[in-house]
Amino acid sequence: MDFIAYGLWFLLELLLLYTGRLAVRVLSINRWGVESITRNESQCLAAAGALSFKRDGQRVVTCTGQQIAGLLVLALVAMTLFFAR
Repeated sequence: MDFIAYGLWFLLELLLLYTGRLAVRVLSINRWGVESITRNESQCLAAAGALSFKRDGQRVVTCTGQQIAGLLVLALVAMTLFFAR
């Protein structure tokens, strides 16, 4: 049973992450970058708990920042669908 819960949580995190990646790229018109999932650049370049950092003069959103952006986008979509009735 725990395996199913971990699998669902993993899928939810991926949904939030990729929604956030898309939102950051679209809303910033590709001026901001996004951190790769496999590279932990934020551990070296960002302050503890930072949601974004600067790398070579470009603002880069960390994975945590992408998840928060994805959560905000999905909450906005849910509220729009709820109040559109």
